[in-house]
This record gives sequence, C-alpha cells and structure tokens, in this order.
Amino acid sequence: MSGTFVGMPAFPEAAREAVGDRTLRANLRHATHTIRAKRAAAVAEVSDWAQLREAGKRIKDHTLRRLDHYLVQLEEAVTAAGGTVHWAADADEANRIVAALVKETGESDLVKVKSMATQEIGLNEALEAEGIRAYETDLAELIVQLGRDRPSHILVPAIHRNRGEIRDIFAREMSAWGRPAPEGLTDTPAELAEAARLHLREKFLRAKVGISGANFMVAETGTLVVVESEGNGRMCLTLPETLISVVGIEKIVPTWRDLEVFLQTLPRSSTAERMNPYTSTWTGTTDGDGPRTFHLVLLDNGRTDTLADEVGRQALRCIRCSACLNVCPVYERAGGHAYGSVYPGPIGAILSPQLRGTGSEIDASLPYASSLCGACYEVCPVAIDIPEVLVHLRERVVQGGPVTREGNKVVVKPAKGHAAERAAMRAARWAFGRPGALRAGQRLASRTRGLHPRTLPGPGRAWSASRDLPAVPAEPFRDWWQRTNGGTADGTSGEGAAK
Repeated sequence: MSGTFVGMPAFPEAAREAVGDRTLRANLRHATHTIRAKRAAAVAEVSDWAQLREAGKRIKDHTLRRLDHYLVQLEEAVTAAGGTVHWAADADEANRIVAALVKETGESDLVKVKSMATQEIGLNEALEAEGIRAYETDLAELIVQLGRDRPSHILVPAIHRNRGEIRDIFAREMSAWGRPAPEGLTDTPAELAEAARLHLREKFLRAKVGISGANFMVAETGTLVVVESEGNGRMCLTLPETLISVVGIEKIVPTWRDLEVFLQTLPRSSTAERMNPYTSTWTGTTDGDGPRTFHLVLLDNGRTDTLADEVGRQALRCIRCSACLNVCPVYERAGGHAYGSVYPGPIGAILSPQLRGTGSEIDASLPYASSLCGACYEVCPVAIDIPEVLVHLRERVVQGGPVTREGNKVVVKPAKGHAAERAAMRAARWAFGRPGALRAGQRLASRTRGLHPRTLPGPGRAWSASRDLPAVPAEPFRDWWQRTNGGTADGTSGEGAAK
C-alpha cells in the first residue's frame, strides 16, 4: 500500500517501543521544543494572525467546494504555457507515468526536491525498480536516504537523528553514492552542510531530469510554487532540461491574491521565518530559461474520497507546515515512525486513514493516536479541527467498520470489535430494554458496592490501569427520587415530579 511503512505494527505497539528509546525521545524533545518556541515568536509579530488564519481556511474551503472547476482551469493554463498535464487516480498510475516520462529522456539518474506527494506514492522505490536512481537534494531527505531510513517529520524528516548520528551516516555511506565524506568530518553543522554540498554539486550539474512536488498551484495562471530554505530546490527546478512535478489535487489556490495569504502563514508556521529564503515559481516553459520540458502529474490517490466526507475533508486544507507535530505530546514521545506513514503526527492521524482507508490495523489505530488536547487545532494556520476529525474517524471505525477502497469504490465492512466489548453491549441492551431488571440490578449494585473492585479484570485491565472505576452511589437515583420527592418508583410521576 502506498505511503505505508511495510511491516509496521499498529500505533499502540509501535509507540510502546518508541517511548523506550531514550535517545529518540531526547532528540524529539529538543527539536520540537526549539521549533515550537521560534514559531510562537514569529507568529506573535503578526497583529492580524487570526484574520490570516481565517482567510486561509475560507480560501481552502471555497477551493475544495469548486475543486473540479479550478482543476480544469489549472490544466488549461498549464497547457497554454507549454506544459503537459497528466492525471493519476492512484499511486501506481502516478509512478507509471513518471517512470515512462523519465525513460523517454534516456536518463537513468535524476535529482529531486523534497516532496511529500512522491513519498506518499513511493516514487523513489518505483523508479529504482525500473533502473532509475533518484537523488534527494534536501539535506534532511539526503540524511534519510543515505541512512536507508524513513522520514519521521513533515518539515524535518531526520528530526529523530542527532548530529553525531548524521556524521556517522555521512562517513559510512557517501562513498557508496559517488563521493566519500571529507576525512576527519566532525558533527558541527557547518561541516555537515559542506559535506552535503560537495556530495550533491556534481549531481546538480549533471542531472538532465528533475522531479518536484509543489506547495501551491495557482489556477488562474497555471503557476506552481515551491518554498524552501536551502537553495537545492531552486537548483532542481532550473538546471535540468526536463522537470516533472507530482502534486496532490488539493494544493490548488484560485488566484495570486489567494497565494499571498499562504506565503505569510506557511513560513511562520513551519520554519518560523518571516518569509522563505527561496520562493520559486514557474509557469510552463520559457525559451532559454529553465527546463525545456515540463510535466505536471495531478495526483488523486484517495483525495476524492476524502473530499466526499463533510467532516473529514477539512484535512485537505493542510499546507504541510508541521506546526501540529511540534506541539503534540503524543508525537513528541512516540516519534514519527510509530504512525506507519509518511504523514506522521496529528495531521497524519487524520489524513492517512482517509487517503488509505481504515481497513488495515495500523490505519484503524491512527485515529486513537491522540489525547484530544486540542493543541494541534490552536496552532494550525488553516484552522483544521483535528480533534473533531479524530473523533469522527473513531466513530467510523467503531460503527461503520473498516473502510477500504476496491478500485474506484469505497467499501465499508461490518464492525466486529472486541468479543468482551460486544458481550457487554448485548448485556446493556438487554437491561435497558427491561426497566424492572434494570432497577433490580441498580439496587443490587448499591447494596454490594463495598465489594466492588477498583480495577477491571481480564481485558478490562488495560482501561482501568490508569483510572479508577466510577464509585457506585449508595442509593439508585429512582429510589432517592421517590424518597425525597414523593415520586413513583420509576421517577416519572407524583407531586414532587411536577415541581
């Protein structure tokens, strides 16, 4: 399944292992607290942040309601500007399209800009199967690739690594990728960055094909936008002869005026910068400037299904700033790998199950990977109510059963649940349907309350391990009402009930 870490267990099991890794927890705590503090300071500088946040929400909601219109407008504008648009229903189709386009150039190597969409579809692995090597040029993505690792954060994929670990990866792996690391390499940021520059420079100068995603697409002009902080994106977008961009259909905005809002909120929410050091825009092709050939692959891969959910569709507002990860107490302790997806953290807990369906054990567990504290909603620059969607998805898992996609159809399978839970629900249904039996049970429970345990046995032990069972009152409500208000035994009539 695309976007899934193969062999990963459900979130509870993966998180249990992760929280026992002290090095991982230290790395995460230091990084998330640092980014969180810088972001808060950057946002505090903007007096109209609340208005910008609301504007971003409304622009995204408007665009999603008319997505079909704006996608057609975008295709027409890109085509008129000399580009070619391809439509991919799922990951397999997108990978086939990109592999075919690269093969047409006769090249077997290419450079890549950091792209969540290409990670979602497993593009690098699909290209490798076709004999094509993709070189990641973002520093964090390079660390992940050289370390044969998996990304664990949307903005900082190697956030789980410290400087010493990165130095060891560079020293061990760079030679296998064409250029050894400098001798005596230390773990200072300047030396690590310089080693990465030397490693990538030849790749930039020789590459004839570049692959990117896009942070935004402007429908009125067919313009694509990439924001980044290192300059590697600018090199990938301008030096190759052929540029292929794989972009989710939700990344569209109607006009340049709308884009202005997000160019203010995205940098402050992600890197805590007033503006990104590099903001690259391109519209089709231009003679003598940049790539001679441009292909845009518009990716669905579950987004249309998500759009059909009135509550869950707000996840498609996401601009991939990662602010929600940096404030989430669950992510800080469990790390990104525990989510089993390229989209970790709170946004991943609602986006991955919708894009992939909740048919697998890991996707069914993700809506529960949250304390529902609401910190993610407070920092989201497009006001995605992540706790609301989490509760909605939990309800869907429990009541509707696993949701999967078979071809173009959404299939809901009957929920099974735990055997003990099903037995308890059957007993409750029987009791609530028989008032006499319910009253007798309540009186018996009150009279024997001194014998009740404070924790549950068997499977219920997991629930009561961190909480006490509610205390049974000394007297059932119906008996209390009858004694104090003169009502009947069922509490529905009598002089006291009329007051």
